[in-house]
Amino acid sequence: MVTFPNAKINLGLNVVERRPDGYHNIETVFYPIPLTDILEIVPASGNETTLTTHGNPVDCPPEKNLVMKAYRLLAEQFDLPPVEIHLYKHIPDGAGLGGGSSDAAHTLTMLRQMFNLDITDEALAALAAHLGADCAFFVYNRPMSAIGIGDVLMPIEVNLTGKVLLLVKPPVAVSTAQAYSRVTPGTPPQWARDVVTWPIEQWDGALVNDFEPSVFALHPQLWNIKIALLQAGAHYAAMSGSGSTIFGIFDDVKVAEQVSAKFSDCATFVLGL
Repeated sequence: MVTFPNAKINLGLNVVERRPDGYHNIETVFYPIPLTDILEIVPASGNETTLTTHGNPVDCPPEKNLVMKAYRLLAEQFDLPPVEIHLYKHIPDGAGLGGGSSDAAHTLTMLRQMFNLDITDEALAALAAHLGADCAFFVYNRPMSAIGIGDVLMPIEVNLTGKVLLLVKPPVAVSTAQAYSRVTPGTPPQWARDVVTWPIEQWDGALVNDFEPSVFALHPQLWNIKIALLQAGAHYAAMSGSGSTIFGIFDDVKVAEQVSAKFSDCATFVLGL
């Protein structure tokens, strides 16, 4: 069985408060996008579950990969037979696009389908949340408003169908832990879940990512990319998650492709929404 785990972008990200457990409560809107990995799961020829990765290098041993953790987590509740998992990585890692989380969540949903497991979306999402804060979102895989650590989800009506997304991923690594350490939590003037209901032309300046000021101070190239996208005609541009991908939302695919050519030192993706 084969599926295509997709990435996400954050439409706004507010860091609201630090929690007693050391994590942070946030408020954001997750939006699925059609940039995908490839995930195949087949019955094992031997007695062990294995993971083989292809494509972009994966900087962790197979047993620590979220895909394997997802299998083991589900196997604690159900008598799963061993399987062979093949993962082709296309979504950049460390990009704020949720690729690893999506792979894990899609592993859960595929195993449920393969073995006809009696578990609801809600129960599967609760399991996924143990793997990562945004894993639960990918179980539902539709626009969602998120609070808590990103695991308390509510459907939201925001539709970018017909728009064109340009992703720009420079060769910059952003540590999520470092990004959180440099943010001052607080209540935002406008909640992301409210701003995304406005016309997209009104988002700039109101739909904010709280990580941007501190991350841009460390990596000015990211700020320059955002400004370049806005100057080139993007309705809205922002960093996704804690970075380092910057995205711009355009009307026209040809314009987006022309703009992408300006970033020859970066990985770029032009996606129709």
